[in-house]
Amino acid sequence: MKKYLVIGNPIEHSLSPKLHSYWIKKNNIDATYEKEKLDENDLENLILKVKDKIIGNNTDINGFELSIKRSKFELFNKKVFILGAGGVVPSIIYALNKMKVSKIFICNRTREKAENLKKLFNNLNIIEWGEIPNFDIIINATSLGLKKEDDMRLDFSSVGKNKFFYDVIYNPKETNFLKMGKELGQKTENGKLMFIYQAHLAFNIWHKVKPEINDDVLKLLDI
Repeated sequence: MKKYLVIGNPIEHSLSPKLHSYWIKKNNIDATYEKEKLDENDLENLILKVKDKIIGNNTDINGFELSIKRSKFELFNKKVFILGAGGVVPSIIYALNKMKVSKIFICNRTREKAENLKKLFNNLNIIEWGEIPNFDIIINATSLGLKKEDDMRLDFSSVGKNKFFYDVIYNPKETNFLKMGKELGQKTENGKLMFIYQAHLAFNIWHKVKPEINDDVLKLLDI
């Protein structure tokens, strides 16, 4: 039996085991998939334990791109505003550059992290937290929203119309960030489709099987 593990901190919100276990069962695969909370020290120990078998893949890039295409929002030559500079953000920036956006603004509560990203992507425009540039799509890639009481304390009341509020968080399915966008009459979407598409790509890499993405899968993740 093969064992699969998703790690992170926080990780309680992750529905990866639920989705992968569903597909594993549907496709009669002899495997398990679990989640585990790890801090930096634990991560080092885990890598040392499995380093001889490590093969790296990134499915977040295509997962994000496919979710945007599914949303029917055209990103070509559009201005993008990213909140946050950790975790999935490099993958999102890479995807945005593939989709040929015109400009990428980024802000992070710790500016140093945004500066580090600019070393990798020199087309980034770093702005201070609280500053709101002119954008077409805004992406919340922070952890603000995992808790119901999370509040960004950002004012989007003057951003105009026809904006797209996108949150990579999918659990809960509607964060305060998305509620704010909806109240302003903007298009909103959470990260559920990105999560499903990246999981679908990973599942195919691991098991050489393309699981079905259907209504049952979409409902499975509605909590």
